[in-house]
Amino acid sequence: MSRRRWPLLTVLAFGYAFLYVPILLLIIYSFNESRLVTVWTGFSTKWYVELFRNQQLLDAAWLSVRIAAVNATLAVVLGTLAANALVRHGRFRGRTGFELLLTAPLVMPDVIIGLSLLLLFVAMQHTIGWPDRRGFTTITIAHVTFSMAYVAVVVRARLSQMDRSLEEAAMDLGARPLRVYLTITLPLIAPALLSGWLLAFTLSLDDLVIASFVAGPGSTTLPMVIYSSVRMGVSPQINALATIIVAVVTLAVVIAGISLRRGPEAR
Repeated sequence: MSRRRWPLLTVLAFGYAFLYVPILLLIIYSFNESRLVTVWTGFSTKWYVELFRNQQLLDAAWLSVRIAAVNATLAVVLGTLAANALVRHGRFRGRTGFELLLTAPLVMPDVIIGLSLLLLFVAMQHTIGWPDRRGFTTITIAHVTFSMAYVAVVVRARLSQMDRSLEEAAMDLGARPLRVYLTITLPLIAPALLSGWLLAFTLSLDDLVIASFVAGPGSTTLPMVIYSSVRMGVSPQINALATIIVAVVTLAVVIAGISLRRGPEAR
């Protein structure tokens, strides 16, 4: 091996170690018998048992998953419509303002988004009586507000690079625009839609700041529970929960990698 590669490999090794060694230690200490997460006293799986008995964590996790799923679906629908408007309709009146409003959540601080939505919901409650309380609905609306911008960016990039000759050929053969879009366009942009859905799901599941503003009593999400727990010290149950999340994500990445590898072979 050339000596010139040693500095690059060393930096690369330190970079990967900086990223993944803490995760590896977290996984190891999730099987620690001691309540102290930094003192190893023996192997045990009791914290996983305690985790599945912790109803607060389970309820928060289920709420976060439901919000993330609904948010991702709505974000894909609205983000795709916005991307189509920007790519397929050229210059139209108000395009600049529409594009500015669409991309603003990408650069707007989460604190500003959360505070502004909180003020909006409070004003709407006093004016029209809705929402009657803050919870699942308000958190979902808040998450859709910023996650649809990310979906629009992903879908817009795919639409702008797509060859429209197939759509034109289908319309020349007599297909109506809606049928062309459903049978030609959607399958072609399906990878972008899936990527946008997964991105919106992850952003919603990971959000803490915005949800803290728009959540109400009885609607505590998983990041909020974890944050309130670690402020008083990391609990072994949190290590166990993080290990389960890492395992699920790793499994999903492996399945996606196998599917992508088999895709070209199948064709």
